[in-house]
Amino acid sequence: MTSSRPYMLRAIYQWILDNQCTPYLLVNANSEGVVVPQDFVQDGQIVLNISEVAVAGLNIDNNFVSFSGRFGGVSQDIWVPVGAVLAIYAKENGQGMLFDPDDDLPPPSPDDDGPDSGDAPKRPSLKVVK
Repeated sequence: MTSSRPYMLRAIYQWILDNQCTPYLLVNANSEGVVVPQDFVQDGQIVLNISEVAVAGLNIDNNFVSFSGRFGGVSQDIWVPVGAVLAIYAKENGQGMLFDPDDDLPPPSPDDDGPDSGDAPKRPSLKVVK
């Protein structure tokens, strides 16, 4: 199955907007493929305001979150693989969703003889989101 993360990102983003709040993304800035202004990265993470008034051309597709935003008065194009998104939440109250960084590992290839290749599949787990 495909990852549920991009679908959850789009749904929570819309839910935050519907409640007149400001959507923020917490991103692992050290993940492969992340293009963000490094001057604003702290402890390997960056928080991005993705509200409609803060960004232009926001696109949350199944692989990337992309948009143009202003950082220090300079317009920059931002690219974030959905697997690098650690959370989406409302600035005003912190409500949203945290993602497990290990949930979106690519499925093993058919010829992969790694340590998990003979193990039984893991049971799905649910998390409480407040």
